[in-house]
Amino acid sequence: MTTLARTTVRARSGLLSRHEIQTLLLPMATLAVVLAPIFWINPNTMSYFGLGLLLNLAVPMILASMAQLCIIAVNDLDLSIGAFISLVSCIAVTWLPERPLLGVAALVACVLLYAAIGALVELFDLPSIVVTLGLSFVWGGWALILLPMPGGATPQWIQDVMNLAIPVVPTPIVYAVVIALCGHWFLMRSSLGVRLRGAGGNPKAIVRSGGSVVRAKALMYGLAGVLGILSALTLVGITTSADANIAQRYTLISIAAVILGGGSFIGGKVSPIGATLGAITLGIAASFLSFLNIAPKWQIGLQGAILIIVLSMRILLSARGERQ
Repeated sequence: MTTLARTTVRARSGLLSRHEIQTLLLPMATLAVVLAPIFWINPNTMSYFGLGLLLNLAVPMILASMAQLCIIAVNDLDLSIGAFISLVSCIAVTWLPERPLLGVAALVACVLLYAAIGALVELFDLPSIVVTLGLSFVWGGWALILLPMPGGATPQWIQDVMNLAIPVVPTPIVYAVVIALCGHWFLMRSSLGVRLRGAGGNPKAIVRSGGSVVRAKALMYGLAGVLGILSALTLVGITTSADANIAQRYTLISIAAVILGGGSFIGGKVSPIGATLGAITLGIAASFLSFLNIAPKWQIGLQGAILIIVLSMRILLSARGERQ
């Protein structure tokens, strides 16, 4: 039985190895460490309303991280996801309300273009970092042409979805759980998800089994485009407007969230649940630093420090596990 076949059988059985459990424990612990001082400084954040407000922007961050996770799963890196989400946000507040058919057609074209980029990267062995960096300027230029000044109007149905009041549990938590479980089921348990991840973890096995690495990368890039669109729609559903740079910081946040959640740049090793926890942690970290009255210009650096500390802990734990 090939490595890919064994992985598929294990994915279908739903088994979780000790290493996978340990991978999730670290981002969970990090989230708890960030939440604890916030609850201590302001106990009101433990309420239904407080948690909802604290996690208000978590959903678009999680979806952006899932989009980045799809690219990292095939051993690539996307430096354009923030600009892409900004472009889709501009489309969502201009064309979707006034010319919905044109807006939907533009979104479909964006996904197809994303998939084509994935195919080209594999076909011509292009460095994804360089390609997506150039693509970020394309997305950003189109966004500026579409919406030169901040503004626009979000369709009411998008606002209704994001403002939905779910009893007992805050809505952002429910959305986060649904996204994490759906991503985990598709990428880690379904046979299709395992084969798609194989394009990053074991491309030779994909070829030996009659599959196509080019098609797998195109599908993963296309899926990243769909998730990027969902991230943009949820973002404008919260902000009710957009601008050409509304999600530029999501590029680095999405990469950090995937790595913080146990992902790796090599071998297609990713964790959808871990990436969700990582995105929430980074989002809450910004609120925590605001509680401490730390200037915004220092917050990005401190978020980076948190990431370095967590990654150092992961390396130490991995080395300890290997010794044992």
